[in-house]
Amino acid sequence: MSGTLAEAAPFWQWPAPLLTGTLQRRYKRFLADVTLADGTTVTAHSANTGSMKGCSDPGSLVLLSESDNPTRKLRYTWEAVQCAGTWVGIHTGRANGIVEAAIRAGAIPQLADHGAIRREVKYGERSRVDLLLEPAQGTPIYVEVKNTTLAEHGTGRFPDSVTERGTRHMRELAGMVAQGARAAVVFLVHRGDCHRFAPADQIDPAYGEALRAAASDGVMVLPLGVTVTPHGVAARGVLPVDL
Repeated sequence: MSGTLAEAAPFWQWPAPLLTGTLQRRYKRFLADVTLADGTTVTAHSANTGSMKGCSDPGSLVLLSESDNPTRKLRYTWEAVQCAGTWVGIHTGRANGIVEAAIRAGAIPQLADHGAIRREVKYGERSRVDLLLEPAQGTPIYVEVKNTTLAEHGTGRFPDSVTERGTRHMRELAGMVAQGARAAVVFLVHRGDCHRFAPADQIDPAYGEALRAAASDGVMVLPLGVTVTPHGVAARGVLPVDL
């Protein structure tokens, strides 16, 4: 199955060619020292607030994007890392755009009647929903996106660190369903070696409980499996869920 999935055409491409390097260390959460192919060591921005468990081992191959913005403090951004031969997308800031592209490409059948798509719309207690789908007919769909990099024996898991914010999001999505809307949480399983999804109860049991409660209340749980390459991201379909 994995061979066929990996051959799928990318539905999302990197905005510019990436550079390959070797990770020396990740530190202060948002910084990473990377040695490029020419032997130069640079400091890259790490746009990931999680623990990146299993995805930040020194010596790993990484992919960096390069900015030509002269006002940026850091010229490079860490985009992906290779774990056990599989590229893993670690840039959480890319997740919303990738999931939106997947929805538009028809890679998530449950959200096929998406209509107009808006980002960062206020909802709930004090949050902004990642994507608001507005079908021409029918009720709106509130979609939260969670970038998922943690893997255990072929199962993608979220979160990789305690997330009170993520737990609140599950309650807020359930609240939108109670008000008559539809809601979904899309876990972007951002690596090609996972074939199922489950919450990481051993890391954040409160989040797992909130996810199960939200699912019971009618929130769709949609783990999107993708294959990451230096050229782009290809869809592998919606993965089975173990709740």
